[in-house]
Amino acid sequence: MSTVSPLCEGTEAPGFSTTDDQEVPFSRESLLGKKYLLYFYPRDNTPGCTAEACGFRDLLKDFEKKNTLIFGVSGDSVKSHQKFRKKFDLPFPLLMDEDHSLAKAFGVWGEKKFMGRTFDGIHRMSFLVDEAGKIEKAYHKVKAKDHPAQVLLDL
Repeated sequence: MSTVSPLCEGTEAPGFSTTDDQEVPFSRESLLGKKYLLYFYPRDNTPGCTAEACGFRDLLKDFEKKNTLIFGVSGDSVKSHQKFRKKFDLPFPLLMDEDHSLAKAFGVWGEKKFMGRTFDGIHRMSFLVDEAGKIEKAYHKVKAKDHPAQVLLDL
């Protein structure tokens, strides 16, 4: 089992290269010059993850006014992400991380306990990255339902 050691504010966002659920490529370099939030969540279509995603969906216009892009990240498959986006009408990309390399790079992959089981998985955390690629704010303790509004307040 691996321990969780998330990145902190003021550090460079790690280099990454992935695609979203529509196979559009995204990388740290392609996002330079833009402010964005990477929110890591455990699984598509689970109660907490759905509440968080729908919260970002409902506040997206407010994030756009603050020139901030939103990206969800989990280890689910392309098909799972596509169904999740369609079912809840999510207007922002869900990034692919099936090999968990993005989660590991940001330090959100590690040991979890759930219903008496211990396993490695994604911890619900978020990172607000500025236009220069630096982590402006790191959210290590996230309450799924309240998180979107909290990030908006911080902007």
